[in-house]
Amino acid sequence: MKAFTAKLVDLTQKNADTIARQWAKDIKTNVKTYTYHNASEEEIILQAKYFYDNFQLMFFNESPYEQAKEIFEKYAEERYKEGIPLHEALYALILMRRHMWLYAEFQSIFNVEVEHQQAAGSLSRTILMFDYIIYVVARKFWEMMKLEVSKTSKTQ
Repeated sequence: MKAFTAKLVDLTQKNADTIARQWAKDIKTNVKTYTYHNASEEEIILQAKYFYDNFQLMFFNESPYEQAKEIFEKYAEERYKEGIPLHEALYALILMRRHMWLYAEFQSIFNVEVEHQQAAGSLSRTILMFDYIIYVVARKFWEMMKLEVSKTSKTQ
């Protein structure tokens, strides 16, 4: 499985710009990510590139949750400060995962049946990484909201 996981991660990292641009086109028109529609395409491309460039660090880390926390608390904080609703920030991540897999599928990196079985293992690991990411982002949004409420109640 590791060879195929490495193949997916390597393909994603080498083509981060292309995948990020495809993702940006999708997110700017998707009805579930309406807050992104007026955002600068280059700015949102940078969000996806940051993710794809750092995915390898998380994927092969002995403590992927800790790595996800380090990387994606920043993502959560930035989206929160930009006023992106939590559900849109999470859906943007879901679309990042989808575009990564669609690109790999389009490139036909998993050709034979044995590779498909091993790709399923790679998919399971990818889903686990995204589960960690989504948890970290949701928790950070909650912390930011709690902090904002605390500041508001102290000034009243």
